[in-house]
Amino acid sequence: MKYLFFIIPILANSFCFAQTDSFSASNTDSIPARKNSLTLAAVYANNAAYYGQRPEETTPYAALSATYQLKSGFYLSGLAYKILTEKNREISAANIGAGIAWKFNQKLSGDLRYTHSFYPAQSPLLQSVNKENISFGLTHNSWLETTLSGDYAFGKTNDFFITAGIAKDIPLFSIGNKDIVSIKPFISVVGGTQRYYNTYVTEQKLRDSLLGIVTGPIFGSPSAGKDTTTTAGNRFDLISYNFELPLSYSRANYMIQASYQVSLLSNNSLSQPGKLNSFFTLGFYYQF
Repeated sequence: MKYLFFIIPILANSFCFAQTDSFSASNTDSIPARKNSLTLAAVYANNAAYYGQRPEETTPYAALSATYQLKSGFYLSGLAYKILTEKNREISAANIGAGIAWKFNQKLSGDLRYTHSFYPAQSPLLQSVNKENISFGLTHNSWLETTLSGDYAFGKTNDFFITAGIAKDIPLFSIGNKDIVSIKPFISVVGGTQRYYNTYVTEQKLRDSLLGIVTGPIFGSPSAGKDTTTTAGNRFDLISYNFELPLSYSRANYMIQASYQVSLLSNNSLSQPGKLNSFFTLGFYYQF
């Protein structure tokens, strides 16, 4: 069961919604696995998150994901998801990835992964600008779990993100002899560049014009000129403060998890600065 806790962050990263998003606070104390394993997941979310940010339009989605990991710690992952408000697409996006997880010692573990995503033209998702992502993370487990991760997202632009967080695994009670109900509060801070923002706004305006939609500035874009927002996007700034509370029911081979996340965007965020976003996710995970 401990290994199933580890695989959840890998599946979460497959969604390309970053490590500050759903399921990122799960345990990573059993790296590498003692045997080859396959983990399948089905997830529903009320909105797509990207480092605490969200698209202007509501994007609830359902997703299916699979991750196969070898005893060495090397793994492959794949995911497909459907934005439930889209009527003209069977699949709204997909991605494939590969990575390796390892332990430095009993308390310190690491993870390195690469993900390539597939987005259709005029996708409403913020992360659709950059289809490639390389991520490296460190986790230290003691009384508190501390995490530090870095992401390099590239494609149409190049952006860097750093996430620092702390979490605490709190067992609550058992219903039977072989299960556990637990919560794991997770607090994180995200900083990064925002070059993707101007490209995303340009593409959304094109999308709206093709659909014949008349809208105001996307995300309430700053009144300053394009040069100003471009300069701001090139800077490394604080983007969001995040609090996540996952509630998990776990047995030997499967886990059900409901998670609520609140994200406060900083005043330096180009996407809706100062806004408070909330996200709810419900996932089922089964490991063979």
